[in-house]
Amino acid sequence: MENEYVKSFVNGKIAAIEFHNPKANSLTSKMLIDLENEIKMLSNNENIIAIVISSTGNQSFCAGASFDEMLEISDFQTAIEFFSGFGKLILAIINSPKLVIAKVIGKVVGGGVGLLSACDYVFATNNSTAKLSELQVGIAPFVISPAVERKIGKSAFAEMTIDTEWKSANWLNQKGLYNKIFNDVTELETEINILLKKIENYSNEAIFQIKNIMKSDTNNWGEIMNRRAELSAKLVLSETTREFLRRFKTK
Repeated sequence: MENEYVKSFVNGKIAAIEFHNPKANSLTSKMLIDLENEIKMLSNNENIIAIVISSTGNQSFCAGASFDEMLEISDFQTAIEFFSGFGKLILAIINSPKLVIAKVIGKVVGGGVGLLSACDYVFATNNSTAKLSELQVGIAPFVISPAVERKIGKSAFAEMTIDTEWKSANWLNQKGLYNKIFNDVTELETEINILLKKIENYSNEAIFQIKNIMKSDTNNWGEIMNRRAELSAKLVLSETTREFLRRFKTK
């Protein structure tokens, strides 16, 4: 459990992807690539109808981008590739012909909010607070903003971006990031299994067509996200942002 990983399992018509990083399940560039590749690989499996994404532990579902890696980045192209990884993962989820469901246990920060915004259905526990903390470290949620705005609306996105404080699971449920919230993990697991049993009896073709309808307004996201990755890259290489990141790490 000490090393970061992304792995998948298949059980009948349901696939599961689990990711782990000992540093609060933050996402490195390798993990972003691995998550994207797992989504694409499972999406090509004709026997699968749904993919469930989860992480390890119960304190942090995802702490967003790896601060350690951001501080190590020293050139513009590497920085672009790092931030583009979030856009590519979001697009892989949105473009998947399978239903993508997230199981959220613990806090969610930054890029993790973007990941959840791309999912079709999100289960969470009541302790699963979330925030967009990017402005606190000298950057902004540029790449993930199309997905988050579409999911919770521009006003709620602006509130999360500007305020940077933790939002409760209830607030996130009301705004649409979470579809259902539960008092504990046992209750969540029970309810997600009930939904998956229903989904197993759905038509693959019907799921494929509804996913096509749901992604109809995302056709230009690739271009938008690439441009915004460049904005993030410029900021993360600035001494101002690097100092913010160093200070934030020591808190």
